[in-house]
Amino acid sequence: MKFITAAAFTSLLGAAAAAKDKRTFAVLHFTNKQLTIARADPIVTPGQVSTHVHHVLGGSSFGLGSTGEDLTKSQCSTAKVKGDNSNYWFPSLFFKDPKSGNLESVELFYANVYYFFEPTNDEIKAFPTGLQIFSGDPNARTPPATGAESNLDPSKGPVNPVKWTCPRTDMNKPGWPANSKGLMAGMQDPNNKGEGVGFPDVNCNGYASPLRADVHFPSCYNPKAGLTDYKNNMAWPQDNKGKADCPEGYIHVPHLFYEAYWNTPAFAGRWEEGKGQQPFVLSSGDATGYSLHADFMAGWDEPLLQHIIDTCDVGTSGMENCAGLFYGQNKDECTIESPVNEKVTGTLSSLPGNNALSGWSYGTGNQAPEPSQSQPAPAPSSSQVPQSSAPASSAPASSVVQSPSSEASSQPTSPSESGSPVESSELAQTQTAIAPSSTLSAAPVSSSDECKPATVHTVYTTVTVTGTAPASTNTGSASSDVGGFKYAGCFKDASSRSLNGKIRPNIGAMSNEKCVVECKSLGFSVAGTEYGGQCYCGNELEGSERLDDSACNVACEDNASSKCGGSWALSVYSTDGEVSMKNAQRRRHMHNHIQRRSGRF
Repeated sequence: MKFITAAAFTSLLGAAAAAKDKRTFAVLHFTNKQLTIARADPIVTPGQVSTHVHHVLGGSSFGLGSTGEDLTKSQCSTAKVKGDNSNYWFPSLFFKDPKSGNLESVELFYANVYYFFEPTNDEIKAFPTGLQIFSGDPNARTPPATGAESNLDPSKGPVNPVKWTCPRTDMNKPGWPANSKGLMAGMQDPNNKGEGVGFPDVNCNGYASPLRADVHFPSCYNPKAGLTDYKNNMAWPQDNKGKADCPEGYIHVPHLFYEAYWNTPAFAGRWEEGKGQQPFVLSSGDATGYSLHADFMAGWDEPLLQHIIDTCDVGTSGMENCAGLFYGQNKDECTIESPVNEKVTGTLSSLPGNNALSGWSYGTGNQAPEPSQSQPAPAPSSSQVPQSSAPASSAPASSVVQSPSSEASSQPTSPSESGSPVESSELAQTQTAIAPSSTLSAAPVSSSDECKPATVHTVYTTVTVTGTAPASTNTGSASSDVGGFKYAGCFKDASSRSLNGKIRPNIGAMSNEKCVVECKSLGFSVAGTEYGGQCYCGNELEGSERLDDSACNVACEDNASSKCGGSWALSVYSTDGEVSMKNAQRRRHMHNHIQRRSGRF
């Protein structure tokens, strides 16, 4: 694979900017749950053991001191698109047993990364190799200045980059305490029943969709700051007559949005809901969830990513389905051993790194703050430049650039079912160019701690798995009567498509009216819209089930006053307002089966 240099990337700036009138996007799926689980962060603590554990996805050259150039030489990647050797990572989650006081690692159910290509007057360019981006505030133990509401635009106030989404079988029951101020419990978004800031206080038991961590990233790169100055090299775009534009001199790159689903239902029944004592903690010791954060290091084949930016709008069906991928797909599992030799999963007496629990009932804790781990600084002040938001904690105000949530957060929906992995084969080899030396000692956290050698090596395994699915946006309702069809309700879509008579006909900017007219003209009795811009036709729903109407919450592309489904959620219309269901009972059985699965690592 050929990767172009950062210098070549910069030369592309001379090209005329191509204005973009509507949002397009593609969701990056992964072949397996994670590349590794490790106390490593080559952006914040390069060459050193990190203060807390992360789940890592992407290219196999990840290590304590890995660089973008290292990533391009990866032998394998968990990204389904071959040519993406980038790394994506975020803090791990633990369950604190109320009875024993032990900490148990929580399985990552699955993760997705949305690549949003925003409406803009700028030209959106591929990430330059080695670009480092950080989002969130790892020191936060108090709620955001804006409360629980979402905001992507810094010109409209402080930006909130992180949220928690709590899918529930009954979305009418609150996931966060009513009237919470965020000081002793999390806060529910007043505009969205399914999302909030801080950990929820109930079991998140939605269909194949447990507790979800959401993190947005800024999409304006400042080349003057450079690739590795993660505190100063990124800013948020702001609204310019309906388009999201970057400050002058900045490069508009894709807007990343991470969603990580944690298998929290595995711990249901072991703690008491609704009592202000939720049991989950981040690996940093945060018991509030306010310090959720994430990192990205670019290792893309840049021409390939540019091709995807310019041509692909496959949405939630997956970036692996983009037309004309240069190198095809990754289909095998890719894993490496942790570069730090320590136990980070299973049952532990304390968090890796001995991080003290802090926040809410635990107080401020005695763990020292992370070394310089904070949000990237905002661009210089001007009428064209987004201003930084106030930090959510005692972190320095100048270090916090918050992130948005209008594109893809809120009421969650189910992933497609994962296949069982086949037997794996292993090939071990030494990992190179990752750290200053091949072994590193885990930094002691007290004088009594022993330094443990961290042998750095890579293990590649081959396990074929299937993909997963996504999530959605604000609340809303659909029209009751459209084009002679009546509204039948909000229904879950399936990976094989519940309405499969005609899948996504090309009818331009979407509205419920256009979809109904198209389906009627093709002789179908049922029409469904999804994710604001997709149309599906058929005569019955296959493998579906009814959802709360709040799950169909994405505004129609061609009629913002109406809702056209959600993520894996269909706004369904039929001739009589009724719809027949096929294989619905079997689908519910799968729901129960998935919820019964215990966490496995």
